[in-house]
Amino acid sequence: MSEVHHIHNQDPNAGAEQRKAIWKTFWILLILTAVEFLIAFTVPHGILKITIFIVMTIVKAFYIVGEFMHLKHETKSLIWSILVPVIFVAWLILALMLEGNAIFEAIFD
Repeated sequence: MSEVHHIHNQDPNAGAEQRKAIWKTFWILLILTAVEFLIAFTVPHGILKITIFIVMTIVKAFYIVGEFMHLKHETKSLIWSILVPVIFVAWLILALMLEGNAIFEAIFD
């Protein structure tokens, strides 16, 4: 019975730091998404627009992985052991697309 009583008498500010971090993350991602929408409707279609979207998507992905998967709080060796294979896979996909002319056909068709 004492355990149940202890749960109801917790400090109401116990999760304030976590809530603050979640709201900060929400606002940052909202602003980045709003900028993406602005670019989507104002920048003409072409390589610049595609490059901006790819860069912003990577930034958002790293931020989400760092915050919600807590990767930014891990050791540097773990971060690099996750990041290096991802970079190589992205490079492989880009190389295969460039070799197959898929990017140029998609952009200029």
